[in-house]
Amino acid sequence: MSALVIGLTGGIASGKSTVDRLFRDRGIAVADADAAARNTVAAGSEGLAEVVAAFGAGVLAPDRSLDRAAMRRRVFEDPEARRVLEAIIHPRVRAALEATCAGADGPYVIASIPLLAEAGGRAAYPWLRRILVVDVPATVQLQRLLRRDGIDTALAEAMIAAQATRAQRLAIADDLLPNDGPLEALPAAVEALDRLYRNLAAA
Repeated sequence: MSALVIGLTGGIASGKSTVDRLFRDRGIAVADADAAARNTVAAGSEGLAEVVAAFGAGVLAPDRSLDRAAMRRRVFEDPEARRVLEAIIHPRVRAALEATCAGADGPYVIASIPLLAEAGGRAAYPWLRRILVVDVPATVQLQRLLRRDGIDTALAEAMIAAQATRAQRLAIADDLLPNDGPLEALPAAVEALDRLYRNLAAA
């Protein structure tokens, strides 16, 4: 594994995916937890079989893949269901990310983990050397989520409430990237972080 693995996280609609892309644009390998989670419950996978065993065949789409919309509604409405789903998915995602980081080239590698605080933070990912949090106020998250997804306020607020709080994310941060300003400011911020991480990797 690269000697320097940076955990990248942020709440929903914080702009984490844009930051992720900017690091990729600078030639940095990114291990993506969202992609690993999709693979974990792909059609025919052991993970999907466990989900069906826990929740029943009603979570399957007609093509026998996971009906993500139905599953999303289920876990937002039922915290215990969310805990059961996370217990199935998170360990597999951790293993997949660790393997991807181990095979990555470059001065450092980014492990992009939206639910890092929810999944246990440093205790769950002891191989992360630093954690970078993309930070925005909850009011900005709400505005962006409404605009991005075209959903109603109640659902948007429920989606934000289902995640870790802003304070919980800030508590695990080594580095902070505020993202409540103009989009044009992000490349310079990522460039500065890239310099920092390259210097740390070379030290």
